[in-house]
Amino acid sequence: MSTKHYTCHIDSRLGMDVLQGGGIGGEGGGKPRPYFYGTLVELRAAGIGGEGGGKPRPYIKLYILLFLLIFPLASCGILPSVSISITPATSSPNGLQMKVWNRVAPGVEVRYEDWKNPGGDGDMVTIVRFDLHKIKLSVGYQPEQPLLMSEWMQQEHAIAIINGGYFDQQNTATALVVSNGKAFGKSYSGFGGMLSVNAHGTVSLRSLRQQPYDPNKEQLEQATQSAPILMLGGKRTQFSADASQTRRSVVAMDKQGRLLFIASPGQVFSLDQLADQLAASDLSIKVALNLDGGASTGLYVNGANPHVEIDSIAKLPLVIIVKAR
Repeated sequence: MSTKHYTCHIDSRLGMDVLQGGGIGGEGGGKPRPYFYGTLVELRAAGIGGEGGGKPRPYIKLYILLFLLIFPLASCGILPSVSISITPATSSPNGLQMKVWNRVAPGVEVRYEDWKNPGGDGDMVTIVRFDLHKIKLSVGYQPEQPLLMSEWMQQEHAIAIINGGYFDQQNTATALVVSNGKAFGKSYSGFGGMLSVNAHGTVSLRSLRQQPYDPNKEQLEQATQSAPILMLGGKRTQFSADASQTRRSVVAMDKQGRLLFIASPGQVFSLDQLADQLAASDLSIKVALNLDGGASTGLYVNGANPHVEIDSIAKLPLVIIVKAR
């Protein structure tokens, strides 16, 4: 908590202290508070001092003297000060406890965490965890009719939706997309990662440098690609990225084989800072892939409590959809 410093002087003509810089008198603070003048007027009207009020009684003089002494002392900070301690928030805005998994549907859990960057700026990060045995994953792709995340949710009636990979100004994905068995675009080669579902319904998240996509050997039903890979083999990766801080979206798999959606809606983290947060967390992440961020970041979870609503700013042609099996 910051402390504001004031300069104090005593006006001997009125017995009044004026605080400069605190919004109470002084150069930038406007006129002195009216209760100083009101006190003197009321004393005179009551016949206590002033021009026509007769002689003040001795104890009245003492009260006036104490009044004129205490106010300058209090304003100058000579009287004992009261310290205020601020306790960090331990619950999310919807009242749920931080860093605790909350079941919202079979195989679906939501958790909130307060993450801070090295400069001390923080953001309320939402993490959704899925048991892949109880949900099914698909990729929505409609470049001819992009939608806000909230509109995607209304259209799909899903349990959860997060934005997918990158797209250009024509709303065309910049990498391979497979939506319900139909392939669009060209795979990244030598960089990035891919979230996919094969013909057997197996969900995987992998590095395309470590395991390139082979269209001749793989039959994918769903897929979206993005970059960079933030964690691989349980360790933070090294990559080149600018230091811009913006909204972030991540898809990850933990060491127990569960799928994670992670959204940071504040303009707080660079990609390097985000990777550091993931590596330092207790989420037991094995592999994590950065998704399109900025205006594209969006996450919805259809649950009674919590009901997550982080809408995208931009209309999205590409999303990752989770429904019940």
